[in-house]
Amino acid sequence: MGEKSLRKRKGEDNGKEDGQSILSDEPQTTNLQKQAKNFPPPHGICMIVGTIIGSGIFVSPKSVLANVGAVGPCLTIWAACGVLATLGALCFAELGTMITKSGGEYPYLMEAFGPIPAFLFSWTSLLVTKPSSFAIICLSFAEYASAPFYPGCDPPQVVIKCLAAAAIVVITIVNSLSVKLGSYLQNFLTAAKMIIVTIIVVSGIVLLAQGKTENFEDSFKDSKTSVSSIGLAFYNGLWAYDGWNQLNYITEELQNPYRNLPLSIMIGIPLVTVCYLLINISYFTVMTSTELLQSQAVAVTFGERVLYPASWIVPLFVAFSTIGSANGNCFAAGRLVYVASREGHMLKVLSYISVKRLTPAPAIIFYGAIAIIYIIPGDIDTLINYFSFAVWIFYGLAVLGLIVMRFTRKDHKRPIRIPIVIPVIVTLASILLVLAPIISAPELAYLYCVLFILSGLIVYVLFVHFKFNWPQKISKPITMYLQMLLEVVPAEEATE
Repeated sequence: MGEKSLRKRKGEDNGKEDGQSILSDEPQTTNLQKQAKNFPPPHGICMIVGTIIGSGIFVSPKSVLANVGAVGPCLTIWAACGVLATLGALCFAELGTMITKSGGEYPYLMEAFGPIPAFLFSWTSLLVTKPSSFAIICLSFAEYASAPFYPGCDPPQVVIKCLAAAAIVVITIVNSLSVKLGSYLQNFLTAAKMIIVTIIVVSGIVLLAQGKTENFEDSFKDSKTSVSSIGLAFYNGLWAYDGWNQLNYITEELQNPYRNLPLSIMIGIPLVTVCYLLINISYFTVMTSTELLQSQAVAVTFGERVLYPASWIVPLFVAFSTIGSANGNCFAAGRLVYVASREGHMLKVLSYISVKRLTPAPAIIFYGAIAIIYIIPGDIDTLINYFSFAVWIFYGLAVLGLIVMRFTRKDHKRPIRIPIVIPVIVTLASILLVLAPIISAPELAYLYCVLFILSGLIVYVLFVHFKFNWPQKISKPITMYLQMLLEVVPAEEATE
C-alpha cells in the first residue's frame, strides 16, 4: 500500500458542522481513492483473514464449549457465528460502498442518526472496545509465546503482561513508521497463520480418516440450552470472528471499493468460517470435551498429542497468528481515531499526520497507549464478554442505520444492494445478543458499560456542541510540542 494513501482531502472536510451530511448525490472521489496501487484485492482478503484469524480460534473454543457443554452445540455455535458475521459483512458492504469514507461505523451512524450516536461510537471505540480488543489479542500472544519457556506450569502474570506490552509497543511503532511496512508485515503474518491453520486442519482430517470419531458420538448429550449460556457462547464465538468489518475502516484507501470490498468480504468470511469449523473438529478428534476444558492452551495440547516431537511449531505459529491479528487491529483502529479527530470529536492533534511518512502517527500512538492500560487487569474472559456486549450495540445501530437510509436516502446510488431481510435479521440478532445476558444473568459490569457509553453525552454537549474552548487553550502548547517531537502537521498541509 502506497504511503501517499493517507493524504486526505483538502481543508473543506475540517469545516463540517455537526450533523452535516457526508453523502452526496454522486459517488465521492478523493485523493485516497485515486491511489491506483493501494490495496489490490489480495491485500483486502489478507486484511480480513489476517485480522479475524488471530487469538480467537485459539482462546474461544474452550469458552464456547464451557457455555454450551457439548460438542454438537459447540460446532453449531461456531457455524451460526460464521453465518451472522457473513450477514453483517454483507450489510457493511452496502454501507461501505454507499459511504466511501474511512472510519467504519462512524460515518454510517453520522449519516443515519446524526452526530450524537456517531460521537458515542467513537467515544466507546476509542476508549473501550478497540483498545481492549488490542489488549486481549496481545495478552493471548504473550501467553502462547511464553508457554514453551514454562513447561508444566503457567507463565507468571508479570511475564505475560510485560511481553504483551512489548508487543503493543512494537506494533505501534511499525504502523507509525510506515504504511507499507505494516501492510507487508500483515501479508507475511497472514501466510504464517495459514500454515498453522493448515497443519491443524490436515492433522484433524487424517485422524478422522483413521477413525478417530468417538468424541463425536452423542454430541448433544449434557448440552446447556439456557438463553444466557447460549448468549455468552455467541459472545466468545463472535470474538473469534471480530474483524469482519475491518475493511470498512480503510474504504478510502481501497482500490475500486465498489468491486473489491464485497469481493474481499465474500471470499474472506466464508474462508474463515470453514477454517474455524475444521479447526474445532480437529481439536475434538484428539480431546474429549472434558480434556479440552482442562487444557490451559488448546492448540498447544493438540500439538503435543499430534505433532510431538515437533510440537514447538504450534506455539510459534500461534504467536505469529495473534501478532498478525493485533497488527491488523492497530492498522484499522488508528484510522478510526484519525477520522473522529478530523470531524472535531477528538483532540485536534490526533488528526495530524507525519510529514515524512504520511501516517496518522499521533492517532496510532494514542491507541497503543490506551491498550497498554487495559493490560493491567489482564482478565481475558471478562474483557471478551464486555467487549462483545459494547461492540454489538454499535454493530446493531449501524445495520439499523442501513434500514433507515433505505427510506431516507432512497435515491442515493448503491453499488451493492442487499435484500432488506438481511439487515433486519442482523439487527434482531444484535438486540438479542445485547439483551440476553442482561435479562438472564444480570451483572453490574454491564450497567457500568452502559453508563460509560452514556457518559459520552456529557463530553459531547460540553466540548462538541457548545464548543467550550478552554481545553483547546490548555492543549495548544502540548499540541505544538507534539508537532515538533513527532514531526506531524494538519493533513491538508502535508498535501501541499
